[in-house]
Amino acid sequence: MKNKIWFRRKLYGWGWYPSTLEGWLVILVWALLFASLMSRIDHEGLKNIFFVFIITGLLIYVCYKKGEKPRWQWGKRKEDIK
Repeated sequence: MKNKIWFRRKLYGWGWYPSTLEGWLVILVWALLFASLMSRIDHEGLKNIFFVFIITGLLIYVCYKKGEKPRWQWGKRKEDIK
């Protein structure tokens, strides 16, 4: 079975962007968790900030595992130019 890439490498800079439905769902879940934690930041204190670091680390891990190999890039890749 071919490994489907959920996140593509950005055209400018370093990082990824979602390129499939699965990638967008991962971003949506992260955003909902982030908003939920930030809405309760005054009540829970530093515990929520710790969880924000955890969910962001998990997002980066999923992007790394399900995305193209990250690298700094400025413009089109050589393999994209025909």
